[in-house]
Amino acid sequence: MDRRTLVAAGTVALAGALPRAAAASGNTPAAPPSLSIAGLGLPVIEGGRLRNYVFVSLRLELGAGKTMEQIKPKEAFFRDALVRAAHRTPFTVPGDWTRLDERALSAALVSASVGITGRGSIRRVEVVSQSPRRRTGMQAPR
Repeated sequence: MDRRTLVAAGTVALAGALPRAAAASGNTPAAPPSLSIAGLGLPVIEGGRLRNYVFVSLRLELGAGKTMEQIKPKEAFFRDALVRAAHRTPFTVPGDWTRLDERALSAALVSASVGITGRGSIRRVEVVSQSPRRRTGMQAPR
């Protein structure tokens, strides 16, 4: 068998395998579109005093009928709404100044999204990571 025959046979075999692989992967549901927001610094306020900052990375899962092209230009509005909410009602976890309450943070951003991009535009907010500015000595006094 010469080299040309071997290359041609390999190409034909590969071309036959691609449609099967595409059909097999077509059965799995596609991940919903999402917008990532990284490096957002939120305050940890306890007893009326600023105790720490926690930098969060978020993933906003878009609602039905929304595309990245519609939501991406509004990223600054989402950041602003979240920082304002964090100063108004801090997402502080009682007794720990190194992390934020993910459920409260998520609920605040979903409710703010109604005014920014409309009802149902953001289905879910996932806190991907939390990184406190100061890590040691950040437990609230008991």
